[in-house]
Amino acid sequence: MITSDIHMHSAFSSDSESSMESMIEGAIEKGLKTICFTEHLDYEYPPEDGKVIFEVDLDAYQKKIKELQDVYRKQIEVLFGIEFGLMPHLADRYEKIAESYDFDFIIGSSHLIPAPWYKEDIDYIQKYGKAPASMIHGDPYEKRFWENRSVEEICGKYFQTIVDNISAFKNFDTYAHIDYLIRYAPRKNENYTYKMYKEILDEVLKAIIQEGLALEINTAGYKYGLGQPNPQADILSRYRELGGEKITIGADAHKPEHIAYDFKKAEDLLKSLGFKYYTIFRKRQPQQMPL
Repeated sequence: MITSDIHMHSAFSSDSESSMESMIEGAIEKGLKTICFTEHLDYEYPPEDGKVIFEVDLDAYQKKIKELQDVYRKQIEVLFGIEFGLMPHLADRYEKIAESYDFDFIIGSSHLIPAPWYKEDIDYIQKYGKAPASMIHGDPYEKRFWENRSVEEICGKYFQTIVDNISAFKNFDTYAHIDYLIRYAPRKNENYTYKMYKEILDEVLKAIIQEGLALEINTAGYKYGLGQPNPQADILSRYRELGGEKITIGADAHKPEHIAYDFKKAEDLLKSLGFKYYTIFRKRQPQQMPL
């Protein structure tokens, strides 16, 4: 039985309005023994109306975690984590953060494809021969991201970001939702299979394994109507076939009701694929937990 959810967000992340207390209480109600907050830190994420988003106040966040660890210590284990939105040129900045705070767990994620991406940026470069100062990176979450491009093209570019990110930066513990973008594709995961992207996905999975990282199963895929977690079953099967063993599990909850979302489905899927354990991290050290 899965009793740990180690990917969740609170109001310390710009895309959540939930207090940490409400998230903890929600986890207790669902019978969890361990949770880890993993607030977003995405340097260079495109600002909204001039406002910087996804840059957490780390000192305040750490202080709050310590307070709540004391308050809830008899009811649930609360761990201190972070989710880095990776891009190769940000490696040094993330390295400093990783070394400056006593995290239990660090998630690496690909949320953005490096610019130029949007038509206005490309038009500007073609006209003036240089990039505009406002040029931004593309997030599959946005509808305009998919305009005038095939899903195949976008997926190939996105999976390549994972290989590039791991090559540039390795000081994290698991790679999250490696097919995150498929949640927002025009037809979601219709006709989407491991075989379509076998070559690049094998590079992704081999890089994760060779660097001793874990692969995350993110059950928000069920919430988004995919009928599968991120990544889906055929990718998880290939990961195991290649020798991958370390699996972390998180619902990517931003509200209490989404904590441990469809964990029973994830558990059944993992067992059907031959996995016997999942992994949690304390003080950046992996610990195997039986399914």
